[in-house]
Amino acid sequence: MTTNISADDLLVRMQYTPNPMALKFVANMPFKNEGKAAFNAAVEAEGVPLVRDLFYIMGVKQVHVFQNTITVTHDGSLDEDQLCLEVTAVIRSRYATHNPDFGEAVVPEASRKEHPLHEDPEMNLIEEILDRTIRPGLQADGGDIELIKREGDDVYILYQGACGGCPSSMMGTLDAIQGILRHEMQSDTLSIIPV
Repeated sequence: MTTNISADDLLVRMQYTPNPMALKFVANMPFKNEGKAAFNAAVEAEGVPLVRDLFYIMGVKQVHVFQNTITVTHDGSLDEDQLCLEVTAVIRSRYATHNPDFGEAVVPEASRKEHPLHEDPEMNLIEEILDRTIRPGLQADGGDIELIKREGDDVYILYQGACGGCPSSMMGTLDAIQGILRHEMQSDTLSIIPV
């Protein structure tokens, strides 16, 4: 299902993120109805032309899509004003044929509750804690965090969107995540390791 929205109806505004190499573009329409998606190359986004075409802009390294936000991480090849103009032009020209349900399998709500995200109940607890405490702030800044695995007291995470490569995510945010999880899980030995 495409959106059938004209370019005149779509409002897009750029916002800065804590990562100087990432810009967040917020629209009055959804880019993704459910979940989130991160792409690191045009080939990964072949089924999503709006995202694929963002990679044809010089210097774009990653595109993170969440609700009505697209975060573009770049290498500085273009000055910020030019990058903003080109990203906005791609979004506006491709949105009318964009499907915000891309990548979604329809799963009934009851089935989701019966099948946890992880086999390890502690990983499900960590997901719940992150959803409640950490993710809202990261998502507001155009980023996110993905749990990769747990080995004993080591929890491996992957920063996404504006959080990837951001100096504050590797320092303050990492300490905050570890502190919150240690407190909530009552474990002084839990360690968070970015991959």
